Amino acid sequence: MSNDLSASFTQELRLLSAAQYKYVFSDAKRFGNHCFTLLLRENDIDHARLGLAIAKKSAKRAVDRNRIKRVIRESFRHLQHELPNIDVVILCRPAAVALSSKKMRKQLDKQFAYICRKL
Repeated sequence: MSNDLSASFTQELRLLSAAQYKYVFSDAKRFGNHCFTLLLRENDIDHARLGLAIAKKSAKRAVDRNRIKRVIRESFRHLQHELPNIDVVILCRPAAVALSSKKMRKQLDKQFAYICRKL
């Protein structure tokens, strides 16, 4: 990737199609805590990709779902170059809604760091 894209979140860093999500869900390694579940699967491209599955059941209000997605994307964007070649789908649990954006970001950064150590 070029330098000007080093901290961006372009389409090539996202899971876009149902088939890409299905690939991850079909044989994923699970990581997580009381607020988030991270499903991972190795990919054959040279960078990590992110997919989000934030359900209405977990975060009822659209404003909460949007804030959670924004924080997840921001965390991924800053740590994407440290991650191995994986596809990540992040699911949210109801406890995440109560967290401030700062605490949410801290938890996600901790999860991504743990993944980097484990893989």
